[in-house]
Amino acid sequence: MEDNDRVNGDLNANMRCQSTGDPQLDKAVHQWLTWDRNRWTRAQLDSLIAAGHLDELRSRLCSRMSFGTAGLRAPMGAGFNRINDLTVIQSTQGLYSHLCRYFPDLSSRGLVVGFDTRGQEESGCSSERLAKLTAAVMLSREVSVHLFSSFVPTPYVPYAVKKLGAAAGVMITASHNPKEDNGYKVYWSNGAQIASPHDKEILRSIEEELEPWSASCWDEDLVDHSSLRTDPLTQINSCYMDELASLCFHRELNSSCPLKFVHSSFHGVGHVFIQQAFQVFGFAPPIPVPEQKDPDPNFSSVRCPNPEEGESVLKLSLLLAEKENARIVLATDPDADRLAVAENSDGCGWKVFTGNELAALLGWWMFFNWKESHPDPADTQNVYMLATTVSSKILQAFARIEGFHFEETLPGFKWIGEKIHELSKTGQRVIFAFEESIGFLCGSMVPEKDGVSSAVVVAEMAAYLHNKNLTLNQQLDNIYKTYGYHVSKTSYVICNDPPTIQKIFSRIRNFDGDGSYPKTCGGIQIVHVRDVTTGYDSSRPDLRSVLPVSRSSQMITFTLQNGVVATLRTSGTEPKIKYYTEFCAAPGKSEVCRLEEELQKVTAALLDKFLEPEKNNLIRRLV
Repeated sequence: MEDNDRVNGDLNANMRCQSTGDPQLDKAVHQWLTWDRNRWTRAQLDSLIAAGHLDELRSRLCSRMSFGTAGLRAPMGAGFNRINDLTVIQSTQGLYSHLCRYFPDLSSRGLVVGFDTRGQEESGCSSERLAKLTAAVMLSREVSVHLFSSFVPTPYVPYAVKKLGAAAGVMITASHNPKEDNGYKVYWSNGAQIASPHDKEILRSIEEELEPWSASCWDEDLVDHSSLRTDPLTQINSCYMDELASLCFHRELNSSCPLKFVHSSFHGVGHVFIQQAFQVFGFAPPIPVPEQKDPDPNFSSVRCPNPEEGESVLKLSLLLAEKENARIVLATDPDADRLAVAENSDGCGWKVFTGNELAALLGWWMFFNWKESHPDPADTQNVYMLATTVSSKILQAFARIEGFHFEETLPGFKWIGEKIHELSKTGQRVIFAFEESIGFLCGSMVPEKDGVSSAVVVAEMAAYLHNKNLTLNQQLDNIYKTYGYHVSKTSYVICNDPPTIQKIFSRIRNFDGDGSYPKTCGGIQIVHVRDVTTGYDSSRPDLRSVLPVSRSSQMITFTLQNGVVATLRTSGTEPKIKYYTEFCAAPGKSEVCRLEEELQKVTAALLDKFLEPEKNNLIRRLV
């Protein structure tokens, strides 16, 4: 009662304040101050009201978050379109209502909840606190909760969902986003991230359950004394490491490997789990980057906590590797679902592999070892590899020559997870899947990208190749000579103004008149256009895209006469327009410089002519 009186007292005080003059905003302010019990976020809102920052108030209160390629993700702080105590409680209430419609045994199956190491003092938010509130909402409805007692890699949540037979899972993380952000990632009972129609149905359920049900929903201590709460950490970690051994093919080489490895966990969760994974494979532990080994929600030693940014954010790792004479650097992002790799080539400096290059290596490695244990060619008929449609087509080249199956999905690993589940129903086996943004899945332990398993698999591949007097980069060249060079470029521009993004893509769709897409790019004829946002595909007899229509985001792909494939799309997690180009050469063609020159010309035109960065005030990527 004391909390209720305090909230109502604060509300009455605020209601006596002068109206903003905007009835919709006044209603949103009223709702927020009625429901929110976090003193830090209430103080944030009070301060915005006192300062008369109406545009900022509208931004925070007059819209809600929606599910992107990685669930709900936004800055932490006060507001209905921010991540905070209230919006996490609301989201979990909506999730509960949705799950009740699908799982009559929800109470016994329960919900898995995990969290990373993020936190923000000024809003009183931390991933751990938000995870406990998520659990509290479910416990208040007598639903069992499997809440990890400490931070875990993101893939541990879907792994636990499948292993424990839970109805669903929630991971509180914003992965590699800036320190200001956090997120709410939902996994279905099959271990895959939720996709349509569940995402839309959950959002509808959230809208119907906005008012917190009771004081229990705010009680983060409920997890400590409820008999319905269990801690799956020890069991799941043990099962995961046991199962990880199935990806180890050459343990005898690993134990005597002279190579040294450096690992950075980017101030996140990865350190202890990578150390254990290396032990499972028989390796000596990798050398940790001391400044980045321990959790730090401020990510103090990097300008951004995303290892995908390459050498500029790997400086400490590379310096340590040179000092320790380590040839390979492995870097996992803060929630350990992504992996970056760099190799020191004798006399040639560091090679930081792109996601597409790493996929070529890992795809080759996984199929090489599959063939070793399955010599009968007939077994290949049930083998699949998967990639998102903006990723390299190198796996398609493998499949064409080796005889296994390859399929593409929409961007986002949730679509790969769904496809893995779909294929498993008919006895098909996915041995490798990836997205170009350094997200890899070796084997099918969990239907989610996994930086922990990928890191130790890369280490074993490097050890095997070293034993053959080959580096990773030399083997990559061998792969391209066999299957054809695949030269690609991936980058982005930042746009913080959604109407500008709409204007840019509308212009592209009407480039040469109403409803007419561009006919050339960099002087090369465009032969096909696929617009997944509208469902159009000029290469199909019925002009309909095979990939599902995705109206909530923008994505247009151009196929050029010279074989270049170029895609523009909006990010599902950040205010970015991403662009991807790739030149896929036939096996035997090795004029790499010419391929790169042609690709650069197309990429420059795609950026300058289609996106017009200067005219649209877009911020180019800082390299």
